[in-house]
Amino acid sequence: FFPGERYPPPRRNVFLMLFNCAQDRAVEVLLNNLDQVGNWGDILQMVVLELVRKVCRTSPEQKGKYMKIILQLLQTNNTAVVYECAGALVSLSSAPTAIRAASNCYCQLLQSQSDNNVKLIVLDRLLELKTNHREVMQDMVMDVVRALASPNMDIRRKTLDIALDLITPRNIDEVVLTLKKEVVKTQNKELEKNGEYRQMLVQAIHTCAVKFPDVAGSVVHLLMDFLGDSNTASALDVIFFVREIIETNEKLRESILQRLLDCFYQIRSSRVCACALWIIGEYSNDLPTIESSLAVLKASLGSVPFYAVESEDGTHAETAGGEREESRTNSKRPAILSDGTYATQVSVVENSLPGGNGVPNLRAVLLTGDFFLGSVVATTLTKLALRMCDVATSSPARLNAVHGEVMLYIVSMLRLGESPVLAHPIDDDSADRLRLCLNVLLKKDDAQLRKVWLRECRSSYATMIAEKLSREESESKSTSAVTVAQADDLIDFYHLKNRKGMTQLELEDEVATDMKRATGSLTSAADNERKLNRMLQLTGFSDPVYAEAYVTVHQYDIVLDVTVMNRTKDTLQNLCLELATMGDLKLVERPQNYTLSPGETKQIRANIKVSSTETGVIFGNIVYDATGASDRSVVVLNDIHIDIMDYISPASTADVAFRNMWAEFEWENKVAVNTSITDVQAFLDHIVASTNMKCLTPLSALEGDCGFLAANLYAKSVFGEDALVNVSIEKQPVDNKLTGYIRIRSKTQGIALSLGDKITLKQKGRN
Repeated sequence: FFPGERYPPPRRNVFLMLFNCAQDRAVEVLLNNLDQVGNWGDILQMVVLELVRKVCRTSPEQKGKYMKIILQLLQTNNTAVVYECAGALVSLSSAPTAIRAASNCYCQLLQSQSDNNVKLIVLDRLLELKTNHREVMQDMVMDVVRALASPNMDIRRKTLDIALDLITPRNIDEVVLTLKKEVVKTQNKELEKNGEYRQMLVQAIHTCAVKFPDVAGSVVHLLMDFLGDSNTASALDVIFFVREIIETNEKLRESILQRLLDCFYQIRSSRVCACALWIIGEYSNDLPTIESSLAVLKASLGSVPFYAVESEDGTHAETAGGEREESRTNSKRPAILSDGTYATQVSVVENSLPGGNGVPNLRAVLLTGDFFLGSVVATTLTKLALRMCDVATSSPARLNAVHGEVMLYIVSMLRLGESPVLAHPIDDDSADRLRLCLNVLLKKDDAQLRKVWLRECRSSYATMIAEKLSREESESKSTSAVTVAQADDLIDFYHLKNRKGMTQLELEDEVATDMKRATGSLTSAADNERKLNRMLQLTGFSDPVYAEAYVTVHQYDIVLDVTVMNRTKDTLQNLCLELATMGDLKLVERPQNYTLSPGETKQIRANIKVSSTETGVIFGNIVYDATGASDRSVVVLNDIHIDIMDYISPASTADVAFRNMWAEFEWENKVAVNTSITDVQAFLDHIVASTNMKCLTPLSALEGDCGFLAANLYAKSVFGEDALVNVSIEKQPVDNKLTGYIRIRSKTQGIALSLGDKITLKQKGRN
């Protein structure tokens, strides 16, 4: 029937029947028609792939012969068949040739498919390949990067995550060149989400420059064009990148600082200005640079005072550097001047909006009442004035003039903060900082003050960067740890193998299998222990039906492999496993009925879909008909609790991103600390281990024994949800007990509540 039939559905049904009922006959049909497999329909080719998978698992020694069939099916035009072929190659072989062929197929699908969901699925497969076959995927990084052409932000984000883990000295130049081209494209204002995409690209380039400092010089000047970006997050990433590069790359300091001074006028964001001012104050070390920096800051601040007193006849009693600007008079109570005339106080540039034409950037921000930035400006001016004394060769009169001018600007900011022209007066912290700057300038010869202001601040930042780099290096080493093998395990040598009648793919596959066996990758004691931990007893030993389940959680799916044993001497008919779920769990299909003879064991599989990160419960019964009984018998099963720890995994994020998410997420669960642990560091380690999260706070910030600890934890779920945790605890001096709170924030309610329940359960002690 099979050779004579030409219509695809009947051929597929016949072959599927042979596959399920007579596998040897199906293999015989396949081997007799090897030259025609490529012309079979896609529905029949799918069944062929299933047959190949099953045969290769049961008879691994025949794997090489069936690999040729998969490679032949890779040449078909049906994308579904090509995708399944790539998955079959990866699951059956670790040979570099097979992995390379599979990754090529995935990259071609990434380019040819227009459906964003398909692209995301393919990127997930590439992510798995990157984890297990990093060396092969490093050669494919440019093919992966081409997916940035998609306008979808999720695809771009996942593409960058994959590419950044695959950069090497061989491909870094090509990757950075592509990223630079993408940054230039974001200048097109017609495209959607340009600011968010530019921020992602800046972070990616930052990562590349940290790993390979030689490429920093080719990108830093291009990125500095975006310091005045209207997207504050993107501009912040740029200035943070500039700050790190100027510290770690001494050769670029002069050119970066000069470029920063040239484009400083474009910066309109207060936070970006503050970071740029810190850079200017710390790295202006020679006299020409100090003078240029002072000139730029004075031009950005404009003339002083920042507000003027206007008399009743319309003339200015005090003018802003001799300039006459129209201003709107406030309805304030008139003041009496020393000559007896009346006057009111008005802002010189009150009519102009911040960032408007003709208003310098620092002046515009100050006139909005941002006195934190004013304190940063004062600190930068003070550092420049102090450093000028160390490098200047000019007369003391010139130095005194500079100090006097700096003090005039600081006093003008104090007067602006105390004047009624602003809606809010200056805050106490900023006022204290401004007065401190004045005192430092008055005591400019104090050696201890000069050491703190001119050296300690930059030294602290250098220490922070060094700790960050060492932490990233240690993490990369831990992820690339090599498995070890037992001393008596067999070792095969590649060059001593018999190559007669073997293709390159068969030879590589055999070597890869032997290598896995030799390094202990095929079996692991940890895997066996994990399997035992997931084995759950569902009934008692005295029940007529004994049942136990092995729970497998794989992202969106939960698979229950239930072993059922008839412990009676009677035949149990219509035995059915009835399951029900609570939470965001859904039973896919109801298991069928079985008949169990006395002492017989049966394996029953149930599939459950998961839709969110939330603790769920699976409960149910085993129902059967016993011989001679009129009613159906019921055995109640123990509940199966699905742990939230199966869904979340430790992840990293920048401090800025963590703070932004903390402010954005609306669901918060506040858990009071109630534990028998008396050491703050031990309690933090216990919470990190119990919640499967990563501590973002560096170890250097947690050192010491002050009895107080605050740390941030972060994790990500398989559904892309973020879990944020802040631990704030204090050790009481009287009874040595720990008090405080653990605050959990997330975008959805389920993960916040489930994680809170987990912490409440686990925080009591170490067990």
